[in-house]
Amino acid sequence: MFQKRYYYLIQLQYLGFRYHGWQKQPQVNTLQRMVERTITYVLNHKNFKILASGRTDAKVSANDAYIELFVNDDPLDLKDFFDLFNDNLPQDIRALSIQETDKQFNIIQHPKVKEYMYLFSFGKKFHPFSAPFMYNVMEDLNIKLMQKGARLFEGKHNFRSYCHRPNEHTILEGEILQCCIVKNDIYTASFFPEESYLLQVKGEGFKRNQIRLMMGALLDLGKGKIDIDFIKRTLNPNEEKIVLEHIVPGSGLILNSIEFKS
Repeated sequence: MFQKRYYYLIQLQYLGFRYHGWQKQPQVNTLQRMVERTITYVLNHKNFKILASGRTDAKVSANDAYIELFVNDDPLDLKDFFDLFNDNLPQDIRALSIQETDKQFNIIQHPKVKEYMYLFSFGKKFHPFSAPFMYNVMEDLNIKLMQKGARLFEGKHNFRSYCHRPNEHTILEGEILQCCIVKNDIYTASFFPEESYLLQVKGEGFKRNQIRLMMGALLDLGKGKIDIDFIKRTLNPNEEKIVLEHIVPGSGLILNSIEFKS
């Protein structure tokens, strides 16, 4: 029998610290699992499907994320569904908005610009309450040199060195629209260090663990373990294959915003 399908776009926020990433996996708690469980409870059936605008890794948080919800047979009462959905989500997941869309919209293929931020501090061990939100480095860092290194990532590059375990089908070329390190005045709390920083990266798409590998390389630069020339070599596809090993923890990474392009 023919089933009519209805399409909805839902905007979410979440703290990823206690989750094993977005994608549903057996025997571990994931964001997709909790969102699907909540929708099942609200609708009282499983005749739906969701797709995410991206799959964040374990412990990664999102200030602005989207899912597309496909519901068969009956349309939603948007207000009633949204209120019940939000009320029944875990406290570390919040829905911000919902809107109806159509089958022409594809959340995965639709052009979009994502902005990620990686929060970090250095020089003194921070308050333990900061751990879900930022990464702490005990050594001193040369922030000005790191800022110079961050700008090298802007533009079109082969990101082979910044893709964890690529396969033969992985597209290694990409473009970063903005990459900079600035003082953090966006995410604040009374228990945060007096001074913290963030790596701000914008682009249309990123490779597996790309930003965490970039952050690792920039921290190594700030510690004096590598130099600017090394960063340049990692972005040159004509150089020898350079495999980077320093992947910083996911807990400092935040998907800050997603902008869908018309």
